[in-house]
Amino acid sequence: MTGCEPGPDAIERAARESYGKLLSHLAARFRDIAAAEDALGDAFAAALVAWRVEGVPTNPEGWLFAAARRRLIDRARRARAAQLAEPHLALLAEEAANMEDFAIPDSRLGLMFACADPSIEPSVRTALMLQVVLGFSVERIAPAYLMTPAGLGQRLVRAKRALKAAAPGFHVPDRAQWPARLPAVLEAIYAAYGEGYGGEVDLASEAIWLGRVLVGLVPEEPEALGLLSLMLYLQARSHARRDHMGRYVPLEEQDVRLWRGDVLREADGLLKAAGQKRRLGRFQLEAAIQSVHASRLRLGDVDWGAILALYDALADLTQSPVVSLNRAAVVARVSGPAAGLDAIEPLAGDLRDYQSYWALRAHLLCQIGDEEPARAAYLEAISRTHDRTMEAFLRSKLAALDACASK
Repeated sequence: MTGCEPGPDAIERAARESYGKLLSHLAARFRDIAAAEDALGDAFAAALVAWRVEGVPTNPEGWLFAAARRRLIDRARRARAAQLAEPHLALLAEEAANMEDFAIPDSRLGLMFACADPSIEPSVRTALMLQVVLGFSVERIAPAYLMTPAGLGQRLVRAKRALKAAAPGFHVPDRAQWPARLPAVLEAIYAAYGEGYGGEVDLASEAIWLGRVLVGLVPEEPEALGLLSLMLYLQARSHARRDHMGRYVPLEEQDVRLWRGDVLREADGLLKAAGQKRRLGRFQLEAAIQSVHASRLRLGDVDWGAILALYDALADLTQSPVVSLNRAAVVARVSGPAAGLDAIEPLAGDLRDYQSYWALRAHLLCQIGDEEPARAAYLEAISRTHDRTMEAFLRSKLAALDACASK
């Protein structure tokens, strides 16, 4: 024990860094995600008490694993399932014999493939991965699915029951099953990166790491290459997204000298490798869009016509209202704000609760001088913003609009 750090902070870090590894390792042996989640939750609760008194152990993962293991063993014994569980219990006990030296193998990617089992409803697979593999709460995931936490929670409970009944084994499936499961795994990794992109650097790095592992598993899959390329293009700009005061800086206003050229070159190479496979997909198109943005580092300008053409292809491929919204922003750059407003008008129904819809609408209304509707749109955007930095940025735009209107 070290005793050098407050228990709650250490537990929060352990949850962020180790939750998925621990859960996948426990679930792989007990074939029961729900039981592993409960045991791990109890272990974290015990750590909150013990670490505050005794200090943080040398190997926090090993401590948490041992605590969760004991709870799973007790559960199995109480359920009188000793005969069924005995092989797993013996293996767990052997692994945990010396907890100070025990390293948890990282089997998160295998659990992600397991969560993409055909028995799981397709629309909830990514959310299930985010919760059980990466430790996201239902409250955190639900807004991305335009659902209430209660509604999503019920669907996730049903998904876990289906996964337990299917008993997929929590390992990377045979290659014949990869193509059907790969899209959900790609979506989950990108969703994790999206959470980290908003400020949780560790989570963004974890998503990139998972992307690298996936490329190593399926180097022939262009969409895996495309996803890793996309995340690296975005990550290369991470130091330019905030100014020295911590304020949000839009992409077009970022100082390109802060972009990491080495990361951009790696992203370029991955995108080129994906293109050589000649099987175009969503992540390759999104990476290509970011590649055009990255060209500003070399050329000093952006080819908005090329970006619009790529968004046209992406919108046709995905039929996604969010993609159409991003396309509308480019339409405004190419053809003017009135054209951009025309492009977002059909999206009002699908995206009425989506912060970026209202932010773009406010921006375009400002550009055409329609101040009152712009103000209302900014207020709608602010009410739907959970990122404090983004909220401050939107409030600054609203304040500038109010100042201009008062003159």
